[in-house]
Amino acid sequence: MFKIIQKLSPVSSYEWRDAKPLFASRSYCAGDVIFSAGEKPKVIHFLTHGIGRYYYIDSEGHERNKSLVKAGGAFASISTVVNGEDSPFYTQAITPCETVAIDYDDLIRLSEESKNWATFVRRIYENLALKKERREADFLMLSARQRYEGFLAEFGAQSNLIPLRQVAMYLGVTDVTLSRIRREMGVI
Repeated sequence: MFKIIQKLSPVSSYEWRDAKPLFASRSYCAGDVIFSAGEKPKVIHFLTHGIGRYYYIDSEGHERNKSLVKAGGAFASISTVVNGEDSPFYTQAITPCETVAIDYDDLIRLSEESKNWATFVRRIYENLALKKERREADFLMLSARQRYEGFLAEFGAQSNLIPLRQVAMYLGVTDVTLSRIRREMGVI
């Protein structure tokens, strides 16, 4: 976890030592739900190993992937930790996942006590905004094939660990469309 923190902010080894007791390691098997829509998760789960997803379930029971997460990312419901609202989505481990979790209030307290932790929290929000901005632009400006190529570039060898159904949902295409794109690219 310290390596993940260091990528975002110059938190010192002393600051990490003092904060480390606030973080708890958690393990999830593939398919485990980390938190569900309707819950109020007050914990931020930093993913240290594995791949997971954020998803919605519509009124007809259809799943829609909001986002895929790899090591270095996080699982959280911002509407819950900031406004106290129920989470509008679910989070799930696609592969076995390891997380390091901290209560959001503890993370905010750390950020109020240390400029380095404040930088860490600010950069988490900046990265989230950038990720959402890129995803929006991809859906508006790129073809399905280009979105798939971007997915392959982002996830690299790990892309093979993600079921194609999940990939199709993430890209906003049908399984058939994804299969056609893969065939045209010579991936299958």
